[in-house]
Amino acid sequence: MVRVKAPREVLATAAALSLAAAISLGLARFSYALLLPPMRADLGWSYFTAGAMNTANAAGYLAGALLAPRLLARLDARRFMLAGIALAAVLLALHGAARSDALLYVLRFATGMGSAAGFVGGGLLAARLAQRAPGHSGLVLGIYYGGVGLGIVAAALGLPPLLEWAPAGWPGGWLATGALSAVLALGAAGGTGSLTAPPAPGAPRAAFAWQPYAFGLAGYGLFGVGYIGYMTFVITLLREQGLATGTLSVFYALLGLGVVASSWLWAGLLQRHRGGVPLAVLNALLALATVLPLLGTHLATAFASGALFGAVFLSVVASTTALVRHNAQPAAWPAGIAAFTVVFAAGQIVGPSIVGWVADGPGGLARGFAWSAAALALGAVLAAFQRPVGRGANAATDHAAGRGP
Repeated sequence: MVRVKAPREVLATAAALSLAAAISLGLARFSYALLLPPMRADLGWSYFTAGAMNTANAAGYLAGALLAPRLLARLDARRFMLAGIALAAVLLALHGAARSDALLYVLRFATGMGSAAGFVGGGLLAARLAQRAPGHSGLVLGIYYGGVGLGIVAAALGLPPLLEWAPAGWPGGWLATGALSAVLALGAAGGTGSLTAPPAPGAPRAAFAWQPYAFGLAGYGLFGVGYIGYMTFVITLLREQGLATGTLSVFYALLGLGVVASSWLWAGLLQRHRGGVPLAVLNALLALATVLPLLGTHLATAFASGALFGAVFLSVVASTTALVRHNAQPAAWPAGIAAFTVVFAAGQIVGPSIVGWVADGPGGLARGFAWSAAALALGAVLAAFQRPVGRGANAATDHAAGRGP
């Protein structure tokens, strides 16, 4: 059998789209972990306040994600995406001018809303683009979602050296993040000119009965609680353990590369199982990755934790999308994916603040990480009880539906 290569223009456009994902999550959300240690030292934050900043960002993302379907019914998806990432770039730069907690909360919330517009709009465009190369739709979507990892790698390679050069210069770190986001946004705009996704009449939709998915929903909510604590505080924990700036850059870059690879690593697992097995396995691996930094300060342990975590966490999102597609009728997919999105967002909102609150007590961040690992482990147990619900759709139908993880 001869495999036909994906058209170059499709791959080039997918690469340009991935820049939107790099801004929306890789920089707008996950660069915060690298900037947190100097911010916390300079502003005198407790761990709770530090976590609450990411709670505000997650709340903004949820608000933006909930508004996105209504706005996309009126706006072209490319314009929606570009507006979102441009807004995120400006807001990230403004973080560098903020000194009050109240203003930073507002900026984190608003950045979350811009990120949601960029990521949701980009995801819709990536799904449309995948239809141009039906035999390579997984590759196209993988390139797009892998952009999150590229954003993490860019932050890892750029921010720690900058902060080492100017230890109290976290405002400069935010300015640099905003400037990089602006450059990437120009790249996304220039490379996606051939894409359009104009408003279209709504497709038929059906209600989603959430009760048969209760164990999957619970497992996914606990994933939201557990993963965001790690992504908020892991750099702070490793810095407290004495890791040098160069080592932290390597660690976070390794995590980002794991994200890039994750779309392909777990595709077979997600395709083979119609129940909660993928969600259970991935949650369990994340629990292990979260515990590893607590077992010692060896570089190998830290790097193993980052590589494993990066290679898994974004695929948990894909696992719940696959669960809905395998079991629900196509008309119920939007409502089903929305239900999983809401419970995940709820967990992601409360997770950083809870971990910070725990870390402010005896045991510090190590206890907070143990709490995150416990939430992920419980999520794995609950997800394991999720059974197949109904007759699933095949992979071709999944891609044709135009919905990414």
